[in-house]
Amino acid sequence: MTTKTGLLGDGGQIWMKLWDQISDCGCKIHHHYSRYIGSRKVRKNWSRKVLIAWIVFWIIAALWVFWYMSSQAVEKRKETLASMCDERARMLQDQFNVSMNHIQAMSVMISIFHHGKNPSAIDQRTFARYTEKTSFERPLTSGVAYAVRVLHTEREQFEIQQGWTIKRMDNVEQTPVHDDEYDPADLETSPVQEEYAPVIFAQDTVAHIISVDVLSGKEDRENVLRARESGKGVLTAPFRLLKTNRLGVILTFAVYKRDLSPNATPAERIQATAGYLGGIFDIESLVEKLLQQLASKQAILVNVYDTTDISHPISMYGSNDSFDGLHRVSPLNFGDPFRKHEMHCRFKQKPPWPWVAITTSVGILIISLLVGQIFHATVNRIAKVEDDYHEMMELKKRAEAADVAKSRFLATVSHEIRTPMNGVLGMLQMLMDTDLDETQQDYVRTARESGKALVSLINEVLDQAKIESGKLELEAVSFDLRAILDDVLSLFSGKSQDKKVELAVYVSNKVPATLVGDPGRFRQIVTNLVGNSIKFTDKGHIFVTVHLVEEVVEMEDPTSSLSGLPVVDRRRSWAGFRSFNQEASTSSSDQINIIVSVEDTGQGIPLEAQSRVFNPFMQVEPSITRTHGGTGIGLSISKCLVHLMKGEIGLASLPQIGSTFSFTAVFTNGCSNFGDQISQQVNDQSNSISSEFQGMRALLVDPRPARAKVSKYHIQRLGIHVEVVPDLSLGVSSLSPRNAPINMVFIEEEIWEKDLGMSVLLLNNLRKDCRVSIKTLLLSNSTSAIRSGFSSPDVPTPFVVMKPLRASMLAASLQRAMGVGSRVNYRNGEIHTSLSLSNLLHGRKILVVDDNPVNLRVAAGALKKYGADVAHADRGKDAISLLTPPHPFDACFMDIQMPEMDGFEATRRIRDIEASINKGIQGGEVCAEAYGNVSNWHVPILAMTADVIQATNEECSKCGMDGYVSKPFEAEQLYREVSRFFQTVSDEDQ
Repeated sequence: MTTKTGLLGDGGQIWMKLWDQISDCGCKIHHHYSRYIGSRKVRKNWSRKVLIAWIVFWIIAALWVFWYMSSQAVEKRKETLASMCDERARMLQDQFNVSMNHIQAMSVMISIFHHGKNPSAIDQRTFARYTEKTSFERPLTSGVAYAVRVLHTEREQFEIQQGWTIKRMDNVEQTPVHDDEYDPADLETSPVQEEYAPVIFAQDTVAHIISVDVLSGKEDRENVLRARESGKGVLTAPFRLLKTNRLGVILTFAVYKRDLSPNATPAERIQATAGYLGGIFDIESLVEKLLQQLASKQAILVNVYDTTDISHPISMYGSNDSFDGLHRVSPLNFGDPFRKHEMHCRFKQKPPWPWVAITTSVGILIISLLVGQIFHATVNRIAKVEDDYHEMMELKKRAEAADVAKSRFLATVSHEIRTPMNGVLGMLQMLMDTDLDETQQDYVRTARESGKALVSLINEVLDQAKIESGKLELEAVSFDLRAILDDVLSLFSGKSQDKKVELAVYVSNKVPATLVGDPGRFRQIVTNLVGNSIKFTDKGHIFVTVHLVEEVVEMEDPTSSLSGLPVVDRRRSWAGFRSFNQEASTSSSDQINIIVSVEDTGQGIPLEAQSRVFNPFMQVEPSITRTHGGTGIGLSISKCLVHLMKGEIGLASLPQIGSTFSFTAVFTNGCSNFGDQISQQVNDQSNSISSEFQGMRALLVDPRPARAKVSKYHIQRLGIHVEVVPDLSLGVSSLSPRNAPINMVFIEEEIWEKDLGMSVLLLNNLRKDCRVSIKTLLLSNSTSAIRSGFSSPDVPTPFVVMKPLRASMLAASLQRAMGVGSRVNYRNGEIHTSLSLSNLLHGRKILVVDDNPVNLRVAAGALKKYGADVAHADRGKDAISLLTPPHPFDACFMDIQMPEMDGFEATRRIRDIEASINKGIQGGEVCAEAYGNVSNWHVPILAMTADVIQATNEECSKCGMDGYVSKPFEAEQLYREVSRFFQTVSDEDQ
């Protein structure tokens, strides 16, 4: 936990606090919900009210949507009407402006060519032809006429010159005439007045108004006078046109005799006036033509009004028939600021029903009712689910309580069983160190192995409990993988020799000598796999190989096996591994990804049973438990441990052929790790054993390449150069004086028994070779088979090396055969650890704290065996008083579960005392001489407990312990922990 907190830092602690607050808030909300809404009756009433509110809300929403969409449709209809009306008004106004500009241009032309020339260049015929040719430029005019200004004094002469009298207009306006009734000769003569404005030129369409005095009409007179005073175009009010009797207007421009400045006064303009040019507009026909140009002319009704008198507007075009209440008014500007005109537009047909609004609102209402139904059903379902949830939570609490009780029970059982087993195994070990005959040693060894089997079974059950509770964690210590595999071979060597099954290990030279990981769990995985192979293999071999993952990706399956029997293709066992599909560059350079394969030639596993072999408490067949024993959880535990090592595990098996189990594991390269000192000690010990064989040469006779490769690997570990030959005849040739001298010859038992004559010849040649003393060593799987082969007295007896081969056993065998080194019994390699512990513990003062007197005796005896000076205490308080500085102790082994004060509390108080004294020494408050001239007191304290569930490295580090050793004591574990604090005697001497 300390490591995790360190990694997270202050930011992680803040997030943890925030998460705790969120969790508390969630618990409060759930509590209030369960209190106020949680009851079924309250939930039912609450959901009914919510459902009614939901339906009412969506009914109002549907009505609002209907109103909104209807209003949007009306607004869109208004915008359409406004667009159409504005378009027509704009077109009418643009075309009127075009006509008005052309009439103004004609007034200038008359001023120049009629009044500016003498004689005039314009007459009626010319004017009529010109206006007829240019009528397309005045699309809205029905005719153009010019009235000249005539004073009263000039009237008589004017009439004689023109040949007609000036007629008046006002009586025509009062009594309109039709086209077939109109005759200019019937008009009255204009009365006497100061001036006249008779029409002298007219377009053919309005030629009937020639001789009519435009000043004789009341409204025309006002417009003419206003036009000459302003110099701009002036419109008349709508009136009935002569002859056509249709509504029209006249646009009048004054024609001046000379050019006037824009700032000319009205008097100047009146004085310069020569006449008046007027354009006649037939409004009804013109608007009708305009509407015909538009494709949608039938969609709306158009009315044009003169609104100069707003109270009495004059209708110039259109009717008031309309079925729609929508109305649009667009202003018209015809250039006369005095007169006002407007275009009124309406749709011709009634608006359609708002089906989109109706369907949308009805759809919303239907969907809301369906959602309400779903909500109602969901609330009922949720209520049922919540009831089921509360029931399940209650069952979960009971299950968790049962799981906690189970864990406590297992912890208690573990402690209560392992504590006496510690005494049993410890006393048996101490008994084996006494002077016993061979039979007694066999009895004691059998009892000790049975006790170890019981402890192993307890460990498996407890490991499974750890896995289920998620409390299984891995260590990170430096270890020698090859030494661990040698230990596994030593563990199963007796069984393999009894069954005459060849057991071998091969480790690639690319695998580093030292790795960082959990050696105990790695050993447990390999032990489980090899143990299963030993159970189910009666002939052939069991072969353990270790490679780097990148090595086996392109590795081909060997053509021959270790024993010559057919085997399963091992590549099938890792075919589905993800690590084989990933690029090697994705892993760190310090990460070592290894693959371990355990190949056997046993019974094999049926295909239908292969999918469940990794399930806990599962066997291939029920009869297997009765035949071979076991709990069925070894592979399940192995799979979990492999996953914790970031690896994968798989198998390939064929019935009656055998099985191959493979797993990967990720470790850290130990070359730059804190465990270099330990690995260096291990390497020093290996070098000290093999240094006497460095530079020697050996000949290995073996016809099987796979088996020869394994033997060569183990012999080379001792620094011996090995030459391999497939048969004895080549071996005899290799002993020729011309070749380099050979120190030893290794012969496989199979070759020796197959060609006994050649074997004798080889031994005789070795006797004759006086250059060097050559030793013959026979590699065998069974002692009984060797004895039977040496029954003849004529056959020399070679030295036998028993398989499985491992470095320590092979070194001991060579020492005995060649008579070099110390003749010590290197049984199973235990002498290395024993010697190392003796070097580490010799003369050390160690305190053992345990409330159980048997455990005290066992621990004291185990430590004294390695030369330690042991003192003991049976209570935590006594340990505190003994370890208060200054004290003579180099280390302390402390039991965790003790009455009055447990080991954790005792360790905390010891660390507090040491910290206080160290602070005083460093601050100069106390003298270091009073505390043995030690400036920094810290005695190594190792936890010693049988509670393998609670005695974890994390809990030990919390209270200040430096490590832990589980009961019963194992020499290797004891060495691994002690070597972290002590140096060997030889190192200290140096």
